[in-house]
Formats: sequence, structure tokens, C-alpha cells
Amino acid sequence: MASIRRFDHVGITVADLDTVTAFFVGLGLEVEGTRMFVEGEFLDTVIGIPDSRTEIVMLRPPDGSTRLELSSFVRPHHQPGSPTAMANELGLRNVAFEVDDLSSVVDRLAADGYGLIGGVGTYEDMWRMAYVRGPEGIIVSLAEHIDRMADR
Repeated sequence: MASIRRFDHVGITVADLDTVTAFFVGLGLEVEGTRMFVEGEFLDTVIGIPDSRTEIVMLRPPDGSTRLELSSFVRPHHQPGSPTAMANELGLRNVAFEVDDLSSVVDRLAADGYGLIGGVGTYEDMWRMAYVRGPEGIIVSLAEHIDRMADR
């Protein structure tokens, strides 16, 4: 008997909520609801950090599937991560999205100062894929289905 009903969201803790939100909105995610502060017994209990307060924003992709929760701690102050973490380091390493036109997305992100980690690769003549390092070192995996390239 399965315990999980569905995949709800992925949470990422960030320092600059405005910059990271703008990055993901620029990729095509939409803000869901309003930004909000969360604090009190519920948060302290769930995350195990007494007297905590965080500001969150939920983002959803156009298809309404799994959401992305961005959280910035007011207290206690966030702990720094490694902004240059590579894919082989333990922990959450990337957030992946399917895109319509990989080259144009990569070019647009490069114009905004976000570069490729490696290069653009092709997997079994089915996918073109690239890793881009976004704000605060977040690795974003972008993939384009090759069959859809012919449709453009």
C-alpha cells in the first residue's frame, strides 16, 4: 500500500527572495498566491528551530504540476551553502524543467549573467539538456525533447 498520494513541492532556502523569485518567474513559473511570513509553534515544531521566522513564495509551472517553494529566513539568519556546489556533492543538486527551446533559454539566461556549468548534451537522440547555475548557486537542469524541435 503506497503512502504517498502525489508530489507536492520542492523547497529551496535562499538569501535573496526577490532575485531568486525573479529568476524562476523569468523561466516561466508563476507566483501562486501571495508572499507570506510563517512563524510560531507550527514552524518551530516542523523544522526543529525555536523562534524561527521565514518568508516564503510558492511558484507553479504553467501546467500546474509540482510547485517550487522559496523560503528566506528572517530568524535565525540563513546558514551559507556552497554557491559552487557541483552535481556530485551530496544533497539536492538541481531543479529540472522541460523547455520548448533550450538554445533560446540558455542564451537569455547567459544575457542575464547565468552561465552553463558544462555544455549542452544530447541523450539518446531524445533530449538536449544543459545545467545552468542560477542565483545563489542553484543548479537548474533544462531539457528539450528533440521531437518537439521539429515542430518549431
